[in-house]
Amino acid sequence: MMNLGITLGRLQLKNPILVASGTFGYAREMTAFVDFSQLGGIIPKTVTPQPRPGNPPPRTVETASGMLNSIGLDNDGFDQFMAEKLGYLTNLRTSLIVNIAAKTNDDFRQMAERLDAASGIAAVELNISCPNVSGGVDFGTDPNLAAEVVRTVRNSCRLPVIAKLTPNVTSVIPIAQAVADAGCDAVSLVNTFQGMAINWRKQKPVLGNTLGGLSGPAIKPLALRIVWQVAQKVNVPIIGVGGIQTIDDVMEFLVAGASAVQVGTANFYNPGVANQLVNELETALGVLNAASVREIVGSLKPQSP
Repeated sequence: MMNLGITLGRLQLKNPILVASGTFGYAREMTAFVDFSQLGGIIPKTVTPQPRPGNPPPRTVETASGMLNSIGLDNDGFDQFMAEKLGYLTNLRTSLIVNIAAKTNDDFRQMAERLDAASGIAAVELNISCPNVSGGVDFGTDPNLAAEVVRTVRNSCRLPVIAKLTPNVTSVIPIAQAVADAGCDAVSLVNTFQGMAINWRKQKPVLGNTLGGLSGPAIKPLALRIVWQVAQKVNVPIIGVGGIQTIDDVMEFLVAGASAVQVGTANFYNPGVANQLVNELETALGVLNAASVREIVGSLKPQSP
């Protein structure tokens, strides 16, 4: 039997296929399409301390090989999440990773403490990298600030901590090293790339917030590059994110150095894609004569001269 289980620091998952925050709602919306028990884990949409109305519409636009979004972390706030969403999510027979965002360390601390006191949560993912919200991206672009958030959460709860990092910097490596040194169990690489779309006939931006985050197949080569670069330099487990829609995509990220992956934009047009990837994983591992996922993580070989 294949061993599909993976370990991300203190977090153990039954397989490496996760669904990305912001693309899966609170999971209830996907019930008709997804067997949650097959997945390595789910990450619901980002939760913030207070309710957020999000950015002005339009909020999404399709681009060549991808999508721009400027949702702005629209959510009903942490209190309502704990009261109305958490109970359902913790009964889905898969690992629940709660994604949180805040503008201050103290807000991160308070949410982490309350999550720690709850039951059924596997880990917390820190969204310090959203490109569409003032205050959020500041943490993710500064190694010291990013490390401080991770350290605050690590000291406030016993749950495994994942830092979701932005690609909108000169190099992700110093930030990944800083959060690893601060005690995070894994890093998610990467959040969306900042971009924009223009209606030249109206001479106006398409998105109501002007700028948005680019996701989907268009960013896969960039995300792969960042995963590989960080894996070469930083001793921290990596969750690869960016344009994953086929089993080939999954395998590329694993070979590049990721121990797990998150499926994002593909959920919008193929809600059952994550289940398909789980079902195809054993066959793909067999092609490499591997008996486990761990055997192929970071197995990329340099080109012969």
